[in-house]
Amino acid sequence: MKILKFAFALLLCATISSCSSDDDNNTEDLSGQTGDLILKFDNGVGDQDFIFGTTYTRTNRESYQLTTLKYLISNVSLKDDMGNVYTYPAENNIFIVSEANGNTAGEIYITLEDVDAANYTEVTFGVGIDQERYASGADGQGDFLTTAQDEGMMWSWATGYRFTRLDGTFTSATETDAALNIHMGSVGTAVDNYKETTITLPNEVLVREDKTPEIHIKADISQVFDGATTVSFDDGYAQVHTDPIATGVIATNLNGAFSVHHVHND
Repeated sequence: MKILKFAFALLLCATISSCSSDDDNNTEDLSGQTGDLILKFDNGVGDQDFIFGTTYTRTNRESYQLTTLKYLISNVSLKDDMGNVYTYPAENNIFIVSEANGNTAGEIYITLEDVDAANYTEVTFGVGIDQERYASGADGQGDFLTTAQDEGMMWSWATGYRFTRLDGTFTSATETDAALNIHMGSVGTAVDNYKETTITLPNEVLVREDKTPEIHIKADISQVFDGATTVSFDDGYAQVHTDPIATGVIATNLNGAFSVHHVHND
């Protein structure tokens, strides 16, 4: 009997060792591996697709339509399933999401190249330009300064970037087809309207050298006016430029507009 027990114990040990060995062999070694990752921004208004020139009616019965829709995204970082954070290189970590550059489905693609391979569970990004980048001066902006100027996302260097640019018209109880212009940013260093948002992904994003996964990010533009704070065009929110209170309200509202719809790991 003792011999049988001993033999069974040896067999059990061998089985456990084999399973452990198999598990080790199935652990993917991602060291030194990189891959590309696409952030796919998709603007909408509530549950509708955003389309230039379409009239959108708000719950307060005001309505608006837009001819320009742009905003800045920067400081993209990703957290993996081990709690490690990967931050995209600072010199390239700023982008303009412009509806005019969308594909036929209205999707704007931002490709992050040579991202560390990992299983990512969260994405973080800022809307606008942080004060540290701004404080580096015009020379510290690299090629992006010219890009922002060409895209109409700058006032002057002293005043700074437009984080958000919405142009169009609105109709209210007192106005019909009046000008709507939201050109919101920080006001130099005096008023900091840079905001960051972190979104937990619905499933892991698998960045690999042979895969280019996509994170489909929805931006609900209705939240600009009906987000954390509901605003009225007749109360001054049809023209938002450098007012310290109005710009802060719009910045907070837009920050809450983003969600991840789904993830592709093709």
